[in-house]
Amino acid sequence: MPRQGRINIEGGLYHVIQRGLERRKIYKDDEDREEFLRRLSEGLEVTGHKCYGWVLMPNHFHLLIRTTTKPLSDLMRKLLTGYALYFNKTYKRSGYLYQGRYKSILCQEEEYLLELLRYIHLNPLRAKLVQDMKGLSKYKWSGHCVLMGNSEIKWQSTGEILERFGKTKPDAVNKYEKFVSEAKDMAKREDLTGGGLIRSAGGWKEVLSLRQSKEKWLADERILGDGDFVSSTLKQSDEEMHRKEKLKKEGWNIDKLVKKACELLNVDEREIKHESRNSNLAQARSLVAYWGNKELGITGVELAKYFGITKSSISTAVKRGCIIARENEYRIT
Repeated sequence: MPRQGRINIEGGLYHVIQRGLERRKIYKDDEDREEFLRRLSEGLEVTGHKCYGWVLMPNHFHLLIRTTTKPLSDLMRKLLTGYALYFNKTYKRSGYLYQGRYKSILCQEEEYLLELLRYIHLNPLRAKLVQDMKGLSKYKWSGHCVLMGNSEIKWQSTGEILERFGKTKPDAVNKYEKFVSEAKDMAKREDLTGGGLIRSAGGWKEVLSLRQSKEKWLADERILGDGDFVSSTLKQSDEEMHRKEKLKKEGWNIDKLVKKACELLNVDEREIKHESRNSNLAQARSLVAYWGNKELGITGVELAKYFGITKSSISTAVKRGCIIARENEYRIT
């Protein structure tokens, strides 16, 4: 049975899990962990994605990521490939480091954001890497330590989490810690990482109720949320995929995007690759970058090569192009 494709939703909340091959360790010491986090930090900066929660365990890791206009794969591909190359070179080994491809679960935010955050950050305590909540608050390889104020990591988005617990930081931190502590003795929630129907229904109890009532729900193992959320997400994903295919069949490519953008901004398309202080020309380039990436699925690497600029410059252009398109209601078709 062919594996399912990734579900890419702009602004989506994703729980990402990756394990080591045969559950072997993927970090041997703190230098490895620091290297992994350095690469994660770089990836977040380039993609603009936000990280709300994370934990590094000996043989796996969890991330809680909100994407931007770029797909999650832009972050994960570079992070995982780069770290694997580093690990193999450091320990003079070859071959695969990870157990298959990473798992990414698109989550219904209001229902699961805080539950997932708590689940992720309790991992070290449940695995007995620390003895108690006090030890957990000082476990430096987790976002919990950052939220508790015992570590400072600039790339972790803490404000949006703490504001859900209180108006002042001390009050928010105390209430957050209490929230996490309340689940430390609870059984592991399989619905947060288990099968699609379990997640879609909201847990085993709800699944049993559905079976008893003979009610049918749409389920998908790539999604964590209720039936309506699963259905709407799949519909949106299919629509975006079909739109990309339709545009490509109609002959849309980078050159056609350049022609369209230059017509809208009234600039000479022959100048599109040249550096210029002309604001209209810069806006046209940004539109091409945004449409190319968002509408046609052209990678940042391909766009950077076309324009002869860096990938980070393309990232900036995509963000700018998104704003320009929305403010002026510019569309390809």
